[in-house]
Amino acid sequence: MTAQSATMPFPARLRTELRLDPVLLLITLTLLFGGFVILASASITVADNVANEPFYYVQRQFVAALIGALGMIICLCVPLHVWRRLSPLILLIGVALLCVVLLPGVGYEVNGSRRWIRLGVMNLQASEPARLCLLVFLAGYAVRQQKTLRESFVGFLRPMLVLCLCCALLLAQPDFGAAIVLLGTALIILFVAGARIRDFLLFFSTALVGMTFLAITSPYRMQRLTGFLDPWADPFDSGFQLTQSLIAIGRGEWFGVGLGGSVQKLFYLPEAHTDFVFAVFAEEFGLLGSLLLIALFLALVWRIFKLARRAANAQRFFETYLALGVGTWLGLQAFINVGVNMGLLPTKGLTLPLVSYGRSSLIITMLAIGMMLRIYHELEVDAKPVNRRRGGKA
Repeated sequence: MTAQSATMPFPARLRTELRLDPVLLLITLTLLFGGFVILASASITVADNVANEPFYYVQRQFVAALIGALGMIICLCVPLHVWRRLSPLILLIGVALLCVVLLPGVGYEVNGSRRWIRLGVMNLQASEPARLCLLVFLAGYAVRQQKTLRESFVGFLRPMLVLCLCCALLLAQPDFGAAIVLLGTALIILFVAGARIRDFLLFFSTALVGMTFLAITSPYRMQRLTGFLDPWADPFDSGFQLTQSLIAIGRGEWFGVGLGGSVQKLFYLPEAHTDFVFAVFAEEFGLLGSLLLIALFLALVWRIFKLARRAANAQRFFETYLALGVGTWLGLQAFINVGVNMGLLPTKGLTLPLVSYGRSSLIITMLAIGMMLRIYHELEVDAKPVNRRRGGKA
C-alpha cells in the first residue's frame, strides 16, 4: 500500500478500484463449481435416504458458498494492515472457539468427536476458523518479533507455547488431523520467517515424538493406524472405509465409469460426500480425471506461493507469511485427503478443500482466498506508480 493510500480514510480506500488475480480466481471457481458437480453425484443417494431430497447436501453447500462469497468480498475490502494490528485479538477469538466447543451443552458431538458449535441454521466446526486465526497471528508475530525470533530461543518458544495449547485443545475434541495440519503449517511459517535451525529441529523432533506417542497410546488412533497398514486384514471393520475407497478408485481405471455411475457411493463407501469424495471422483472420472483434479490443487498452491514470493520481493512480510501459511494449509490438507483415499496415509477426517461437503471448511477456505486476493490487489496498487514512472522514462 502506498503512503497516500495508507493515510486515506477507510471508506475512501474501499472505493479504490479492485484488482483481482484472474488466475487465482479462475482456479478457485473451477474447484468450487466442479465440487458442486461431484458432490451432487456423491451425495445423491445418502441425501435421498436422510432427507428425501436428492440435492439436500448440495443445497446446504450452496448456501455455505454464498456465505463464503460474502465473507470473501469483505476480506477483499479490508486492508491487510487491519488484520496485522488485530492479530493478537484474532488469536484470542481462535483459542476461545477451541475452548467453547469442549463445553458440555455447547459443543455438538458426532461419532465420538466434539468438534461443532450449533449456530442455528448450521454447525460451525471450531477448528476451521481457529486455524485461520492462528495463521493471522503467526504472520503478525513473525513481523513484530522478527529480530527476537531469529536470535533467541525465547522468540521461538512463545508462538510454540500458543501452538501447543491449540493442538492440545484440538486433540481433546479429538481432531488429530486438524492438529497435524495446524502444526505443519505453523512450523513452515516460522521456519521461513527466520527461526534458527536448531530451535526448529528441536521442536520438530519433539512434536514428531509426541504425535507418535499419542497415536500409539490411543486405542482409537491405533485402530486407525493398523487399519491403514493392512486394511484387507479386517475389511469389514477397521479396514472397511479404506478397502471400499480402494475398490472405488480401482473401478475408475483410466477414464472412469462416467458421472453418476459410481457404485461405491450406494451405501458401500462411508462418508462418500465428505472425507472420501475423491474416491467417488476417481471412480467416475478415472485416472485422467484424478490427475486433472490434483493438477488444479497444485496450481492453486503454486499461485498462492507465487503471491507470497511477490510480497516478499516488495518487503511486505506479513502478507508473505500469511500467503505462505494459507498455501501450505490448503496444499497439506488436499495432500492428506487424497493420501487417505488412496491408502497412503491413515484416516484423518479432513475434507478436500472447496470440493468435499463441509460448510465450515468451505466458508473459511473462501475467506482465506479473499485475503489472498486482497494481497494481490494491494501489490498491484503499490506497483502501479512504479510502472508509470518506468513508462515515462521509456
